[in-house]
Amino acid sequence: MTEEVRVRYAPSPTGFLHIGNARTAIFNYLFARHAGGKFIIRIEDTDQKRNVEGGEESQLKYLKWLGLEWDESVDVGGEYGPYRQMERLDSYKKYWQELLDKGLAYKCYCTPEELKAEREKQMANGQTPGYSGKCRHLTPEQIAQFEAEGRKPTIRFRIPDDQKIEFDDIVKGHVTFESNDVSDFVIVKQNGVPTYNFAVVVDDHLMKMSHVLRGEEHISNTPKQILLFRAFGWQPPIFGHMTLIVNESHKKLSKRDNSIVQFIEQYKKMGFLPEALFNFITLLGWSPKGEEEIFSRDEFIKLFDANRLSKSPAMFDKSKLEWMNGQYIKKMPEEEYVQMVLPYMADAGLIPAEMTEEQRNWATRVVLLYQEQLHFGADIVNLCDMFFNKDIAKTELTKDEEKILSGEQVTDVLTVFEHELSGLSEWTAEAIAPKIKVTQKETKQRGWKLYMPIRVIATGSAHGPELPEALELLGRDLVLKRLEHYLSTEQTV
Repeated sequence: MTEEVRVRYAPSPTGFLHIGNARTAIFNYLFARHAGGKFIIRIEDTDQKRNVEGGEESQLKYLKWLGLEWDESVDVGGEYGPYRQMERLDSYKKYWQELLDKGLAYKCYCTPEELKAEREKQMANGQTPGYSGKCRHLTPEQIAQFEAEGRKPTIRFRIPDDQKIEFDDIVKGHVTFESNDVSDFVIVKQNGVPTYNFAVVVDDHLMKMSHVLRGEEHISNTPKQILLFRAFGWQPPIFGHMTLIVNESHKKLSKRDNSIVQFIEQYKKMGFLPEALFNFITLLGWSPKGEEEIFSRDEFIKLFDANRLSKSPAMFDKSKLEWMNGQYIKKMPEEEYVQMVLPYMADAGLIPAEMTEEQRNWATRVVLLYQEQLHFGADIVNLCDMFFNKDIAKTELTKDEEKILSGEQVTDVLTVFEHELSGLSEWTAEAIAPKIKVTQKETKQRGWKLYMPIRVIATGSAHGPELPEALELLGRDLVLKRLEHYLSTEQTV
């Protein structure tokens, strides 16, 4: 193991960048940067059947979007490349041949059907499924017979008997496995491509990885990998296995869990900010000292301490993510905020894609009303719905709105307010606000008994931005027509 901190994020391009991947990458990135070390991205693409088109591109594109940069990888090069495993096949052959030559590995001629039957028999007998080792001691005659039958062998690692496999895990503390609980596993498939557990050991050694930080689901691979390190006489890296991410029902976060948006690309499309997502993901299983929760990337680098990785599952709290993203949105410069949200309104057909200056000024004023309460970009469509609902009559009322309009003072308040608005020479928030005060004085109503009936009837909603600004942007005609319609039909509840 080298003295320099060298860590890697090593995705398989079998899918797109999701929350779990991103957390692993971020923790490795922060660990390396905090220690002044190197962060490497290696593509583990040996499972060719499961690789998906665009998987590698998604990993790199959205890691960059989150604000990560790396020192070595397929796109920036480095002295330990190549950084795709399928481009490193020649280097693996040397090492698996070494194991064969030393008798630490052997060729296995079992067919998939034979292996399946063996597993089924073990399970029927209440045994833990595992390879029996039937090819461990084949004679030259048996090997020749299998070769004559055209069988293509795999190569299996020979697990030593009665060995303790111990390591100190950054997260879990001291961990012990027994070699007798591990069966001989395949290190090279029939097609000559190495399996994950073999390739990762060779790569981690040749690329001089000092630490391996990864998800808890990999801990069962660790004893196999340590045994391979021992077989070669290599020093293993220091391991750290991060706890699971669970949903709000405390079930393991799964790609099939539709209750939570899984992929980073989806968050980008929804209008989440990369800084906020980086902040939120970093706190999934790691915590700084104190109660503060909003940090910049540079602050995280300074604070990151792997000893503070949580030993308990990290809960993915959707409400907290939206709150946190909202905190970042509040701090955006107005122009940048407007540029972010207007396309969502255009995509929803609320505003034209190409606007006149007057239309753009109006739309800008509308969206600025919601910067303080917006949780993510796409949310603007629902928040500003009142400005695009041109119905004069409000036909459906919520229970809260029914209660608001059931008051004896409602007709009196709306009558006075409609009369005051009708006399306005200019329709601005500055002109409208005093008319609410006049209505208060004449009707002797105040608080929600004054404001809420006006809001429900004039805007069509019990909730929204500051009332004078909302009425100005809704426009004179629509506001007066709504008030007149209510009063003429006497829609009291």
